[in-house]
Amino acid sequence: MKQEQRNTGLDREAVVRKLREHGITPTQQRVDIATVLFERPQHVCADQVLAQVNAVESLVSKATVYNTLGLFAKKGLVREVLVDPTRLFYDSNMIPHHHMYHSDSGMLEDVAPGQVQLGALPEAPEGMVIEGVDVVIRVRRI
Repeated sequence: MKQEQRNTGLDREAVVRKLREHGITPTQQRVDIATVLFERPQHVCADQVLAQVNAVESLVSKATVYNTLGLFAKKGLVREVLVDPTRLFYDSNMIPHHHMYHSDSGMLEDVAPGQVQLGALPEAPEGMVIEGVDVVIRVRRI
C-alpha cells in the first residue's frame, strides 16, 4: 500500500457496511474502488477511478475497475450516465437529478430536477412501470 492518505467522506468500515447493505462482498479491491467513489459526490469515468485508486491504494487492474463499477451500478450504489456513445460516467450522487455535459472540457455537472421542466410522459407498456427519467443537456462554447 502506498503511503499517501486520502481524505475520504466515508471511512473504510462505513464503505464495507455500504457494500454489504447492497449485497456486495467487500473484497479489498472493491473497498478501494468504493472509497474513491464515495469520497465526495462526483462524476468519474472508469479511467479516472483507475488512476485515483492506483495513486493511493494497492494496484487494481482496468478490468477489475470496469467490472466493479458495473456491479456497483447494477446494485444501485452509483448511476451510470451515458453522455455520448464513447463517454460513460459513474455518478456517486444517487439523489434524483439531471446533468449538464460540457463537450469541450468533458466536465459533467448536476442539474436540480426543478431546473428542468418535462411534459407528460408516455404511458409505460403493459406490465411495466417508468423507473426514471435521465436528462443530459449537452453544451459547448460558441
